[in-house]
Amino acid sequence: MDPLTLGLLALGAALLGTMIGVPVAISLGLTGLVGLWGVGGFTLVTTTLETLPHDALSDYSFVVIPMFILMGVLASHAKVTNDIYEACYRFMAHVKGSLYMVTVISSAGFATISGSTIVSSAVFTRLALPEMIRFGYNPGLSAGCIAAAGTFATLIPPSIMMVIYALLTGESIGRLLIAGAIPGFLTAAVYLAALWGLVRMRPQLSSPLEKRFTWPERRQSLTKVGPFVILSVVVIGGIYTGLIFPSSAGAVGAIGALALAVWRGVAQPGKIQSCLNDTASTAAALFLVLLGGLLFSRYLVFSGFIFDAVDFITDSGIAPWQVLMLIIIGNLILGMFIDTVSITVVTVPFIHPIIVGLGYDPIWFGILLIKLVEISAITPPVGLNLFAVMAASDGKVETGDLFRGVLPFLLLELLVLLALLTFPDLSLWLPRLVLGS
Repeated sequence: MDPLTLGLLALGAALLGTMIGVPVAISLGLTGLVGLWGVGGFTLVTTTLETLPHDALSDYSFVVIPMFILMGVLASHAKVTNDIYEACYRFMAHVKGSLYMVTVISSAGFATISGSTIVSSAVFTRLALPEMIRFGYNPGLSAGCIAAAGTFATLIPPSIMMVIYALLTGESIGRLLIAGAIPGFLTAAVYLAALWGLVRMRPQLSSPLEKRFTWPERRQSLTKVGPFVILSVVVIGGIYTGLIFPSSAGAVGAIGALALAVWRGVAQPGKIQSCLNDTASTAAALFLVLLGGLLFSRYLVFSGFIFDAVDFITDSGIAPWQVLMLIIIGNLILGMFIDTVSITVVTVPFIHPIIVGLGYDPIWFGILLIKLVEISAITPPVGLNLFAVMAASDGKVETGDLFRGVLPFLLLELLVLLALLTFPDLSLWLPRLVLGS
């Protein structure tokens, strides 16, 4: 068979394995190894296994993943989310539909120190959903708001998914993290504007009773979030100003989160050990998935699939924008059935060279892809954030209500995606400003 056919068969086998429940690391890794055996025999397989895992995972850039995870776990353990939520609520309580908006703002704030959408969704489900239901908010829309706002962690730095994309493609981690800021906060702003209008058109979706806090009460709540703001400014500001390398920013953030836990008196040895265990297990799982993706990518390169695919698309006469639309539609469809990490690791190794070959900016495309990952996380029936909310809700929300409640946010996400497609500078202006061309 020609390389193009072999590559498509391998891609189909990897996707099929993932869809029927085979762990994505195993599905990708085995497919890649079988393909390498077919291309170069047993010698190529053994050589790859002897060199690739060590060469890839010993890269210093990989340290950013466990450090960002540890920072988020420690910050969550220190109850930072509670303080952010309380401060936002005191300033927004008098606004109609305030709990929806507070959830959006708090999730955006927490995203600046946590790169995990699942953690954000689970934490805010336990924190906000009971209050929303108690005050008469629509349960489905409330749960949908929490799940959708949790996705901010994929775009607002530090984002673990951006690091994974950068490591799979060789793109700059720092440039990607900076590029995600404006699209991430733009998404939050669109959510706020839409919710403000929605609760006025349909008042029954929120509570008729809103509360007011005095300015001294509001200022008091700000004192508790001061350390969190400092931590966010140090980590994100350090990356933007160039004072801290992206690979070091995670370590600085983890140390800051540990100091925050110590300051709040929640840094008992047993709890710190639990945080380290959670970090290690999460990072190890991600590393296995990355390793499987790298093995699969290595096969695509050795088989000649990448080069043939680029040549085929270039010679076919298909316009670059049509190829881009096909990739976007394909990712949206895959997002209905496959988890976000699997989609990224399976598709990026062959999509990225095609996009670069067609002349598109790889950083801009990276932000588009992360936005598609964000949409996948809340797309029924397999959106990971939806599962996280259902698991953390303790039966307070029915699955059907959650699926209906998240639909408005899916439409808003598609609107932001269209804006990112139409105006590339939303993603590229800030990296150019900070890092130059």
